[in-house]
Amino acid sequence: MTKPLSNDEFFTQLTSLFQSTTHGSVYLTQKRMPTPQSAPSPTAEVPFPDLAPSAPTSILIRATNGENAKGRKEGKKVKLSTVVESEAIEGFYARYAEVCKGGMVGGLKKRDRSKAKEKLKAKKRKMGGEVKVEGKA
Repeated sequence: MTKPLSNDEFFTQLTSLFQSTTHGSVYLTQKRMPTPQSAPSPTAEVPFPDLAPSAPTSILIRATNGENAKGRKEGKKVKLSTVVESEAIEGFYARYAEVCKGGMVGGLKKRDRSKAKEKLKAKKRKMGGEVKVEGKA
């Protein structure tokens, strides 16, 4: 596993990862870091002690470009990670949202709907000429 980056380095490299990805996906994952103290055992009154931790926990954020096996052999797979302390979570997520939005907007392409509209109009014209009403003459 790669060594966790500082939050600023993570955002810098995540931005460049979004910009360098021409096709495919960028996978973002997050999970709670385990507490350094030993985990308390479940009791009758607290069956799941992990749901109510005694101290705030850190979060591990990971990003990868998800290269396939061939790309991994060539060294094209990019793995990024950072640890966010509980005190800095709000500021981190505000910046994280900005970077993710910027990465999504850059990869979007405007759809060319003119060809589809022309086909639909041609189909309507064709159907209009062939449709015969049966009944009264």
